[in-house]
Amino acid sequence: MNKVERLMQSMTLEEKLGQLNLVTAGRMITGPTVGGDATEDIRAGRVGGVFNLWGREAVANAQRLAVEETRLGVPLLFGLDILHGHRTIFPIPIAEAGIFDPLIWERTARAAALEAACEGINMTFAPMLDIARDPRWGRIAEGPGEDPFLGAKFAEAKIRGFQGGDLSQRTSIAAVAKHFCAYGAAPAGRDYAAVDISDRSLHETYLPPFVAAVAAGCAAIMTAFNSVNGAPMTSNRALVRDFLRGKLGFDGVIISDYTAIAELIEHGVAGDLVEAAALALKAGVDMDMVSGAYLRCLPEALSRGFVDLGDIDAAVDRVLRLKQRLGLFDDPYRFASETEQDKQASRELALETARRAITLLVNRGVLPLANELRHVAVIGPLANARADMLGPWSAVGAAQNCVTILEGLVAALPRADIRFHEGVSIAGDDAEGIAPACAVAREAEVVILCLGESASMSGEAACRATPGLPGRQRELAEAVLATGAAVVAVIASGRPLTAPWLVERARATVAMWFLGDMAGRAIADVLTGRINPSGRLAVTWPHDVGQVPIFYASRSTGRPPDADDPFTSRYLDLPTAPLFSFGHGLSYSRVELTNLRVDRNEFHAGENIEVTADATNAGKMATEETIFLFIRDRVAIVARPIMELKAWAKAMLAPGETKTVAFALSSDSFSFPGEDFAPVIEPGEFDILVGLNAERANLLSVRVLFRDSAGDA
Repeated sequence: MNKVERLMQSMTLEEKLGQLNLVTAGRMITGPTVGGDATEDIRAGRVGGVFNLWGREAVANAQRLAVEETRLGVPLLFGLDILHGHRTIFPIPIAEAGIFDPLIWERTARAAALEAACEGINMTFAPMLDIARDPRWGRIAEGPGEDPFLGAKFAEAKIRGFQGGDLSQRTSIAAVAKHFCAYGAAPAGRDYAAVDISDRSLHETYLPPFVAAVAAGCAAIMTAFNSVNGAPMTSNRALVRDFLRGKLGFDGVIISDYTAIAELIEHGVAGDLVEAAALALKAGVDMDMVSGAYLRCLPEALSRGFVDLGDIDAAVDRVLRLKQRLGLFDDPYRFASETEQDKQASRELALETARRAITLLVNRGVLPLANELRHVAVIGPLANARADMLGPWSAVGAAQNCVTILEGLVAALPRADIRFHEGVSIAGDDAEGIAPACAVAREAEVVILCLGESASMSGEAACRATPGLPGRQRELAEAVLATGAAVVAVIASGRPLTAPWLVERARATVAMWFLGDMAGRAIADVLTGRINPSGRLAVTWPHDVGQVPIFYASRSTGRPPDADDPFTSRYLDLPTAPLFSFGHGLSYSRVELTNLRVDRNEFHAGENIEVTADATNAGKMATEETIFLFIRDRVAIVARPIMELKAWAKAMLAPGETKTVAFALSSDSFSFPGEDFAPVIEPGEFDILVGLNAERANLLSVRVLFRDSAGDA
């Protein structure tokens, strides 16, 4: 009999329910130990895990209560939301996804895990895997963007990074993939809102990242706040118990989101907290975050026959097995050693990641900045906004560690006279600074106009119905543009911002997102040409909120948009195309793709196709290019998306250099969820499209034919 089995036999009902109780130490506060009722609950064995508590002393004190002052000495889990770094803060996930490099995703997660493990954290509520196609939704900042294939690769890399090769190692922490599922499909971009979507959308768009997370060995999964087709995810038996547990075989821990079990009452599916607790447990949710419903109400649910002891035992067993996998029974005070950290290496990784996440949207010859510049104006409320460089969900990050845009430019241009004026605040109604800011602009050879959002405007509960420039920033920008100065617009945000007027009039526009600690150095390196920008958009950038939701992988209609035919799927007052497509991003070079070819024009199930193309750097600067491969199923039993991402490749090219880029596609790459949502490949023709972004007109194309085992096509 192993440790978990012995514990299960020894536990009282209250002690079992304690293992299912996840409590908070406060909203991102630290202290010598958890406070108030939580301390007594831990001492009584009524707590299985604590989150929002970190630091060696604080964690050790809380763990000591559980290990040394309870009857059975079961150690605690310690969790924290580590979305893009622990102490060293990396770019937000939507920016990092745009690097299109699984190795960098894994490295930043590994660095964050090591920092967190040094402070006693053994579980992170990450990665966030919600596919999002609506920039109004604040949590678009936290995830991998709009594409399920990209989301799946992001999931795999992040879980490898957080968990390492062995969860029992002191440098590993358990990943909690969230939010299962379809949270990013929130209607009108409104957080927590009820979602009504088809089963096909679920299986094609919102579930693939979680399928990948399970396959990658993710230790835990968090259910979403929202309901899906009338069933709140916290009590959704069909998706949690039957699909996640049953079909995917996930045997890890499932955790509710913050007070989500109690919220089943407000959803209208539970009459009281007893019913809510029973519904969540029967659906397969193991740990109750904060609401206390399991601890207080499952005894009554048990007596009323809503649940049975087997349901409780199964949940407790999963929690205890996670603690066993983490090595907590052998070493409850496990901390990674400070000597295992390389703080300088983490900071260098933060700089590398920030540089590669920056996306150059438009450049009309003004970038990179000339070395001969002597008079530079840095204007705008984000230019010297140290804390806002961190972005949302910045864990234990500290503003004093951030390099501002202004500081970065001063260091990068030591011979230039750099003058700064804020102009306006980020979201206020002040306009007194606009005139003096314009006076500074008139004296400059170039203006770096730093606009965007505050960090608090993205993330949870930070939805914006009109995701343009907040406050009076447009008024500032219009005034600066009117001076005739050469303006480089730098946009800091957690989402695409709708400002086509700015893109049209500025000499260059750069999406810097929220880049974390090294934001200022990274943006200065890109603007001055020390680094050739290589970030690409992981999400489509609309002209206007009226186009939302907008994404590249839409399905065609029977009447595709046609400017010459009014009776087609188009707007009277906006283009149907986005301002910038998925995958868009410029560099200071120009890469040309030619000679797309395949090694076979026909294939069968189980066979691979090699796709190759030649990439030439026609510019004068070495560059890193991301080359995308999409497919289109021309005829199928259900209408397929116009294009689907199936691969991408990186090409590092010296000036004038040509390289052959190769993609290997298995026959599974051409499958799609059939009528029962099992993968099928239908005989017929497929277009393979290769290019630098999802703008269809610029893609190279070749056609291949799939034949089934009978030779039908």
